[in-house]
Amino acid sequence: MELKYFPELIGGFALLLMSGHFLVKGGVCLAKRFKISTMVVGLTIVSLGTSAPELFVSLSAALKEHDDIAIGSVVGSNVSNIGLVLALTALIVPIAVRSRSVKYDWPVMMISGFLLLIFGLDGKLNRLEGLIFFISLITFVVISVLLSRKANLKSHIVPQNYKLSLLTAILIVVASSAGLAFGADMLVDGASELAENFNISERAISISMIAVGTSIPELATSVIAAFRKEPDISIGNIIGSNIFNTFGILGITSLVQPLKVSKQILDFDLWWMLGFFVLLFIFMLPLKGGIIHRYKGLIFLLLYGMFIYFVFAS
Repeated sequence: MELKYFPELIGGFALLLMSGHFLVKGGVCLAKRFKISTMVVGLTIVSLGTSAPELFVSLSAALKEHDDIAIGSVVGSNVSNIGLVLALTALIVPIAVRSRSVKYDWPVMMISGFLLLIFGLDGKLNRLEGLIFFISLITFVVISVLLSRKANLKSHIVPQNYKLSLLTAILIVVASSAGLAFGADMLVDGASELAENFNISERAISISMIAVGTSIPELATSVIAAFRKEPDISIGNIIGSNIFNTFGILGITSLVQPLKVSKQILDFDLWWMLGFFVLLFIFMLPLKGGIIHRYKGLIFLLLYGMFIYFVFAS
């Protein structure tokens, strides 16, 4: 490992941690201001901010005709969000699950995964499919916000003790999202250059190092949220980020530049991703009182290690 890569790796990681802290702070304040639950903020505002690195990587890769990186980084990020981010967060602080996550948010995530599999069967993602993804994302966000706002108003939830002004909260969310994108870019650049020195395929790089690098915002945000006693943002951010990754990032990217789906991604990586989605559903049960315990986090982490091993072995 050459010393010149350390500043990018360390600097990127530090910037991601700091930006994740401020994104949670600004997101919670916005939730109180607009009478929206922190769960929905995690599914929308925070997920959008932490998905910014994946969007940057996918768009850049697509425009440079590196389709395996464009799609692989999204699929790999979806897997690492559950197998690494959720796992490590649960190992630190067990995560309580609300019934909404099981009944509404998880099905949307599962649908996004199945649509990606179906759309990729012909070996490509075209602009029409990208448009369907993007419209699905907008629909999901609008319904999530409206349902949460309606439920909070019925419960007579009145936000109090605003620690930040509305403008300050918005500026914090925007600035921290930019910080996440820039920090992830630094981290991915350093990791990618190191990986390329070992002649690793673009798919393996995107599924592993790039995916992990772009998932660090979710890790930072989820861990910080758990320590701040905001577990709804932890689970909401992870599920929401996966929905944003598939519907939003691949939707926008394929609208700009249609993508080729490689056989390895279609036959192997997507099935692992769907498998993690199904296991998450099982671990979130029962509908009431479900908890992602530490042992479940350990199981996710072990399975993620197996997935990465098979990616490099294939």
